[in-house]
Amino acid sequence: MTLLITILAACVATIFWYKKVPYDDMKLGTLALIYWGAALMWTVDAIYEYKESGPAYFEPALSDILNDSFLGISVVTLGLVIWMVVLLVKDPRGVLKEIIRTVNSNSK
Repeated sequence: MTLLITILAACVATIFWYKKVPYDDMKLGTLALIYWGAALMWTVDAIYEYKESGPAYFEPALSDILNDSFLGISVVTLGLVIWMVVLLVKDPRGVLKEIIRTVNSNSK
């Protein structure tokens, strides 16, 4: 379930990035790469887990599905948080610079 949620997030981020390629000022490519990296990690994890458990891998218990879903949602949320930090640091539209400039000019 974690793999499916992460791949879904990667596909959605890639579609939005692809629509905005010439004007990627919001760093959607970074978000897509974060999710594709996570999807690759979960794919490797699924391969190794399948090697260990065999066909039983495809018959998870309900509690395992629920835990994997929460983990997948957590991974997507963490990816969004990292992307927001990148946006704040890069400040592609200069919003933070303008706010700081406004605050500094008002305080004088």
